[in-house]
Amino acid sequence: MTTGLPMKVPAPGLPARVRIHEVGPRDGLQNEQTVVPTAVKAEFVRRLAGAGLSTVEATSFVHPKWVPQLADAEELFPLLRGVPARLPVLVPNERGLDRALSLGAREIAVFASATESFAKANLNRTVDEALAMFAPTVTRAIEQGLKVRGYLSMCFGDPWEGPVPVEQVVRVTKALADMGCDELSLGDTIGVATPGHVKELLTALNEGGVPTSRLAVHFHDTYGQALSNTLAALQHGVTTVDASAGGLGGCPYAKSATGNLATEDLVWMLDGLGIETGVDLAALTATSVWMADQLGRPSPSRTVRALAANSHKES
Repeated sequence: MTTGLPMKVPAPGLPARVRIHEVGPRDGLQNEQTVVPTAVKAEFVRRLAGAGLSTVEATSFVHPKWVPQLADAEELFPLLRGVPARLPVLVPNERGLDRALSLGAREIAVFASATESFAKANLNRTVDEALAMFAPTVTRAIEQGLKVRGYLSMCFGDPWEGPVPVEQVVRVTKALADMGCDELSLGDTIGVATPGHVKELLTALNEGGVPTSRLAVHFHDTYGQALSNTLAALQHGVTTVDASAGGLGGCPYAKSATGNLATEDLVWMLDGLGIETGVDLAALTATSVWMADQLGRPSPSRTVRALAANSHKES
């Protein structure tokens, strides 16, 4: 990496620190065509934590039939003991919670939808039926002292329904908040959001009683808007941003969903703005280059490609 770049030039009105919620090992790998060996997944998580990521979403306790790429959750999670990071796991229902609790998980996430079409495709339920299914899971998790994150998909657009009314997103987000979710991650599942839309939704959520401190953002880069949308969220006061190392991931139930915001691209922007993340960009890039080798294809992250090319020239 070229020393001193990016130059740190802070901008007014931005947070001093951002927590990156790394989703590569779960959201990133769940959409792979081939199953990644359990030992490789464990090493991926260890390397991500070693690069300074304080939250690494480890796996998902869904039925193996639905997400076969993550069918090894029971084998993987014990291999992560001692990893110096928060290790949340996705659970779809009480059975998934039971599996997670039996292995000592301390943080879980549930996965709701802002639209009826995606709720049907992803959960085979209506939006309200899905919320009813999550309620006892969230309640039990809280009783067990676990932190609970609520994901909300299709907040900015849906491949079947098109535009999603802001008030519809607010209603489902508030339902998850009232259920007891500590944090609410707003997903642009098919990557169609733009900065004005982001600000409008965040403002509407605040007006609806959901404080910015409970919100996180999860952008996909389908139309190249993920970083500009993230900046809009930061300007609004959001301090938790989801990203995937190397830009891995999509969504198996929404074929128009392409990769997540690459963690390296996010860190490069935040470093340039003087915003602390605790992440070592060189170590993170090396991890994504390693993972790309495991997957047999180059990383889609522009920052990974640029830094890897510079490293090759300098060597």
